[in-house]
Amino acid sequence: MDKAEFDRFADAYYEQHRENVAVTGEGPEYFAEYKIRQLRQIVEREQIGVSRICDFGSGIGNSIPFFRTYFPDAALTSSDVSERSLTLGKQRYPGNGNCVLIEEGRIPCETGTFDVAFSACVFHHIPHGEHVMWLKELHRITRPGGLIAIFEHNPLNPLTVHAVNTCPFDENARLIFARSLAKRLGEAGWMSPRIQYNLFFPRALARLRPLEARLGWLPLGAQYVAFGRKI
Repeated sequence: MDKAEFDRFADAYYEQHRENVAVTGEGPEYFAEYKIRQLRQIVEREQIGVSRICDFGSGIGNSIPFFRTYFPDAALTSSDVSERSLTLGKQRYPGNGNCVLIEEGRIPCETGTFDVAFSACVFHHIPHGEHVMWLKELHRITRPGGLIAIFEHNPLNPLTVHAVNTCPFDENARLIFARSLAKRLGEAGWMSPRIQYNLFFPRALARLRPLEARLGWLPLGAQYVAFGRKI
């Protein structure tokens, strides 16, 4: 994870992201909210009590207002390699939880701290050879019985691939196939990794979005979530 790269893009991140997703008819908030809403659904389905959440690679805090909405009683820790991004997140959403700077391959939190480890479109910025290392680190800071949920772009979706290829802050991105990420979760000690595909319909076809809950098996969605439990 390149600290300098993310510090460089932090101030322009929101506007660049907004321009990049404009073709879908939605703004960054739509995509941020859908992830946290789905995380809430997974947590309820898995019957996990949630009082502490770690947002790994939290960036400038786009997910913060939706964590407040869907997990109002949970303490949120934002973590990132970019100090500038964390600073902007604090400015945008003051008074929200804790922030920690990731350095030297370690998240500065005690073992077993969190009920949920969450990550939104971060791992495609991490060299693939380091994935298992970071998944093990997230395993370390999650309590037994806790959950990991990693949302990523789907390289099988041509529109997603085009969006990534034309996005300035994704210039060094390398997308991850869902099965590969699930395999790495297992290698890092997470039990029974599962995959659910998401985001099948743009705003022009919003009336069809209620069908998406039934299409999680179909590997054509723009993104997917890979999740598993710590036993």
